[in-house]
Amino acid sequence: MEFTRNEPDAVSLMTTARSFGNYDLPGALADLIDNSIKAQARNIWIACLYNVGDPKVTVLDDGYGMTQRELHAAMKPASTNPLAERSPDDLGRFGWGLKSASFSQCKRLTVITSKNGVMSGAEWDLDNVRDWSMGVLSANELKEVAPPELRQHAGTEIRWSDCDRLSDDGTIKEEDFNDRTVHARDKIALIYHRYLTGDVPKRKTLKIFFNGQEIEGFDPFYEKHDATQELEREVLKVGDGTIIIQPYVLPHYSKITLSAYERLAGEEGFLRNQGFYVYRNYRLIISGEWFRLAKFGELSQLIRIKVDIPNSLDAIWKITIDKTDVQLPAVLRYRLKQIVDGLKKRSARVYRSKGGNIDGPNAEATVWSRHAKSGEIHYSINREHPLIAALLAIDDESTKGAAVAVLDVIEQSFPVISFGDDAAKRMQEIHQTVTDPHEFRRQVEAAIPLMLHEVGGDFSLLAKMMKTAEPFSRNWKAVAEILKEKGWTDAES
Repeated sequence: MEFTRNEPDAVSLMTTARSFGNYDLPGALADLIDNSIKAQARNIWIACLYNVGDPKVTVLDDGYGMTQRELHAAMKPASTNPLAERSPDDLGRFGWGLKSASFSQCKRLTVITSKNGVMSGAEWDLDNVRDWSMGVLSANELKEVAPPELRQHAGTEIRWSDCDRLSDDGTIKEEDFNDRTVHARDKIALIYHRYLTGDVPKRKTLKIFFNGQEIEGFDPFYEKHDATQELEREVLKVGDGTIIIQPYVLPHYSKITLSAYERLAGEEGFLRNQGFYVYRNYRLIISGEWFRLAKFGELSQLIRIKVDIPNSLDAIWKITIDKTDVQLPAVLRYRLKQIVDGLKKRSARVYRSKGGNIDGPNAEATVWSRHAKSGEIHYSINREHPLIAALLAIDDESTKGAAVAVLDVIEQSFPVISFGDDAAKRMQEIHQTVTDPHEFRRQVEAAIPLMLHEVGGDFSLLAKMMKTAEPFSRNWKAVAEILKEKGWTDAES
């Protein structure tokens, strides 16, 4: 057999690289940050400027930089063999990251770097890559365009220009651009939160600045909050690698502020952010995924499971080129399914514990009352509960009569048989309480006018009443926050 060289067409391959992976702006920036972390950078400065509709993006770090030879190697497509053994702290994978991430957003990629007091620069321009012609910046060009930091210290700056992929049609409004950059900043705060908070062993805390402001790491497990349940950690050996599994059950919304709840919920809400959070070398790869081990549900929405994997297990996790997706290895499915099933019961108890009582503690006004007499048990709605009493105190007799009739119908239609059957067979699945603080807020705001009338418009008495009546008493921190926000009381949570 004879062999002949069959090199790919430069324009075709480099243009195709724009579609490698599933990059968005934060994902593309993350690939560049990975390189800065590999270069032992302590500080990273990201600038995303609208530039009158011609966006410019730069990522500058104070890592150890590159020589010209190292720079040219880094600019080469597929510069690293994904099967080659890597340093344990290497966040790279295919050697395409710098190029594919950049070209997913722009047509011109420029890299300027400094090492040992010598600066180098190179550039790929997709409008001029025939015969693999990469631009090399001259000494004079470097003097003109290099940032001041690289003239004094080691480091690397990556520049994107001709950013035609920041919108669908190549143009972008300033408002849309600002929305994308805010989203990118928030995602970076999540992806690198362990680096930003000093949670990476043998590495000093990383600082990332976005358009001049330092990014604070966002912990999706809310580990420092007293009400977060940090469950038993498990260590699994897979081949030559170690996988660490750390489950958490997040606090019920009544234990945290609404602003904290909304940030934990994220743009898609708690329901879509439950499940596994997979970290590769402490960098978040994927979040809010069950890998078909469970269904997304209301009672499991507080479960988040941290999974730490080393880069030595990349092959069995099948990490994609953009590092935004993995596949759960078959060898782990059974054990992780066991862990998930146990956690769903823990999460469900957080909500069931918020349900109503029959005999309330500390003279708490309950909604339901239980009566046992002559061998018979009867449940009725407590007419002395402040909200019920306020409803029945309405001056209009026809309205009051209708309210009484409604309460009687609810009591007489209590589904005794169905409830008894479910309680005996599926107790873990029963929940009656609201799982969304916004829905609870709606209920509180609807109840306040009625109860306020009952206490003659006295907000201090209203607060005392609500503090001793379920479900408000069980969620008092959330109620107090609503009252204070409305300026109705100075009630302390």
